Amino acid sequence: MTQKALDQTRAGEAVRATPMIAQYIEIKAANSDCLLFYRMGDFYELFFEDAEVAARALGIMLTKRGKHLGQDIPMCGVPVERANDYLQKLIALGHRVAVCEQIEDPAEARKRGAKSVVRRDVVRLVTPGTITEDALLDPARANAFAAVARARRSDGGWRYGVASLDISTGAFTVCDCDAAELASVLARLEPREIVAAETLCREEDVADAFANVAAPAAPLGRDAGDPERRLIDFYGVSTLDGFGALSEAELAAAATAILYVERTQKGGRPALSRPVSLRDSATLDMDAATRANLEVARTLSGAREGALLSVVDLTATSAGARLLAERLAAPSTDPALIGARLDAVAFFLDTPDIRFALRGRLARAPDLARAVSRLSLQRAGPRDLAAVGAALVTARDIAALFADAGTPEKIAREAETLAQADIALASEIMASLADNPPLDRRNGDFVRAGYDAALDEARALRDESRTVIASLQARYAEATGTRLRIKHNNFLGFFLELPAAQGEKLLRPPFDATFTHRQTMADAMRFSTRELVELQSKIASAADQALAREIAIFERLASAVLARAEPLQTLAQAFARLDLFSALAEVAERRNWTRPHVDHSLDFAIVGGRHPVVEASLEAQGKAFAANDCDLSGDKAGRIAVVTGPNMAGKSTFLRQNALIALLAQAGSYVPAAQARIGVVDRLFSRVGASDDLARGRSTFMVEMVETAAILNCATPRSLVILDEIGRGTATFDGLSIAWATIEHLHDVNRARAIFATHFHELTQLAKRMKRLVNLTMKVTDHAGEVVFLHEVVEGAADRSYGVHVAQLAGLPASVVARAHAILAELEAADRRAPVEALIDDLPLFKRVAETSASKDTLREALLRIDPDQMSPREALAALYELKAKA
Repeated sequence: MTQKALDQTRAGEAVRATPMIAQYIEIKAANSDCLLFYRMGDFYELFFEDAEVAARALGIMLTKRGKHLGQDIPMCGVPVERANDYLQKLIALGHRVAVCEQIEDPAEARKRGAKSVVRRDVVRLVTPGTITEDALLDPARANAFAAVARARRSDGGWRYGVASLDISTGAFTVCDCDAAELASVLARLEPREIVAAETLCREEDVADAFANVAAPAAPLGRDAGDPERRLIDFYGVSTLDGFGALSEAELAAAATAILYVERTQKGGRPALSRPVSLRDSATLDMDAATRANLEVARTLSGAREGALLSVVDLTATSAGARLLAERLAAPSTDPALIGARLDAVAFFLDTPDIRFALRGRLARAPDLARAVSRLSLQRAGPRDLAAVGAALVTARDIAALFADAGTPEKIAREAETLAQADIALASEIMASLADNPPLDRRNGDFVRAGYDAALDEARALRDESRTVIASLQARYAEATGTRLRIKHNNFLGFFLELPAAQGEKLLRPPFDATFTHRQTMADAMRFSTRELVELQSKIASAADQALAREIAIFERLASAVLARAEPLQTLAQAFARLDLFSALAEVAERRNWTRPHVDHSLDFAIVGGRHPVVEASLEAQGKAFAANDCDLSGDKAGRIAVVTGPNMAGKSTFLRQNALIALLAQAGSYVPAAQARIGVVDRLFSRVGASDDLARGRSTFMVEMVETAAILNCATPRSLVILDEIGRGTATFDGLSIAWATIEHLHDVNRARAIFATHFHELTQLAKRMKRLVNLTMKVTDHAGEVVFLHEVVEGAADRSYGVHVAQLAGLPASVVARAHAILAELEAADRRAPVEALIDDLPLFKRVAETSASKDTLREALLRIDPDQMSPREALAALYELKAKA
């Protein structure tokens, strides 16, 4: 509803509302930042402004229901049984939804009066970062939210803590950073939602960091209070000593995450791992621009198809896919760890039989981590229990594969974890559940027949009441030797009826002890028995009893699972890691990738490197990729390669492929190259392509300069820098000046390994002055008057850009192309009269050491004519005034 209507109601207008609308307004006021799904029977209804928003977002009909404050009340609704479909659409659009359920029996409400409303309350807030249902989750993507908080440093400045919490799996990590690093940390985490105190969200530098991440921000009205106390209370521990050494900023972020969980889950306690600090973990750093430019998880257009992850992902499980995305988002910078991971990939590459068997078993393994999480939040169904049982059985099967395989340490450790799977729990689950249990436990019929005698009896009464009655009738008839019948009416319920003459028999011993006389009629008598009364009661409530018994069995098994939540989460991680190692081996074999050598040197030597995505695309078309070498190695500082050549010749592909090879290698993957020797890269920078940020008032050129500034301010000798067409977004001399100065800074100050693609051919002359700069060019040839791009990188510099030829290929009108050729011929003729070297020598802008101007030469000559030893004080003062006049 509108804020005006809300304010009026809370100021005393509630008396004008119906009891139901008054209840809605009260609940909505407590959840004003959410769309309110208000349960009414079999529908979730939305009213007022919520209805208008939801109707537009979901494409459903907007109706009305009654009036409030003299105005029609807009209304729309969605069926409860299809609520997940609509929630998925709303969450994808960035909305938050408060789910309001009936929390009492309608019969209880009627006891308070005819107009009493059933009590309702919000049982859960559904937000992008806290969903757990399979229907709403992307199986291959983590669904974490990031909580941001801060703490004072000893010098009075701020240190920011960032917690990443995935309720769907229980994964919980924390780290801390300075304000300048906040955007980079959030970009690495790729959260679905960002949570922070409202006051923090309003600060400009924090808001800018949040704006760089494609995730909605959820301001909290207050901070988390005492961080230690909140964590101690949530985990039920007496001290945080067992959590490791968490900084104050990390503790504050973790507490903020827990506060958000408590608010959104309304008392539900997900099975969360203890927060693990990433502060000391050595990972390759990439800012948001680099991740976007390299198209690691998504293309620049936002599509997943065509990104690196789509080509590399051959995982068999959703958990493995999530781990792969995590490794590509944060590759390691520890050569020992990288080597151990590569050893695991090599093992599976060398043992295809084990790899094939493992992948077959993993393909049948359920998503254990998410099943356990739903069980902890009481949102699970029988299939989640079945998933736990199946996962435990699969774990033992997989562990057996490595019994005598001579596995490397990392695989042996995972196999040992799997071998400890609780088979007793698996057996109990498998024995209790039907073979194909339903999704929702509220529907019943998920417990296997024969598992529980009481349940079987209730089901028999529910499903076979006629057979039970007939059996009882036959038994009574045989025992009494009469022709009695069991009948039913609304007044007596079930009763025995027999002819009056035979009924007299039941009034005498021994039958009078069993049969109770109920009614005498003209020609018949009616009786009851205690057994029949009990049977009637059982039949009447058989369905409820059967469902209640099944729910009790479900809850007992769920409790048994949650008692083992921590080892089950460890088991899920083992599945994911084995899946990742075997999948990367599969990629290496299918695509002919090789093992890279990663060490602590400053080497970067790629032989026969290929772009993984472009190569896969060409292979699908039956074409081959032109592999290229790249050597940026240096003893104390890396080399800079200046790459020239025409558009469409493959410069951008060459730049990106080398960055992606470094990223893959440090993620523990084989790489698309014949050979790769890489000194570990600490930070990867990429400035490729053109984009603007109009919402923040930044032109394409401004975005380019901001990203270039970040590179020049942060790159180290261990960094790898990829720059494409710096300075092309402004006037020629301005752009050439910026590009020139950028190369000098990279060479002299950053001393980083870098590849610099450019159309400023003048920059190739820098190789004569800079010892670590090498010129590369894209090989092009003319064939029958047509330009042929060979996509081959060779040493040297391009002599022309072939831009007019590319324009012709793009379909410019023939007259425009002809005119462009004519103008180009004139310009090239003028250029030949002023060689590049002369141009550079003549322009002080491009001098490494600025020469004095003509006016300063005159001043120098006057100064040289002065002999201070031969001058009187007055003459010296006069000479000083003369020099000042010439200045």
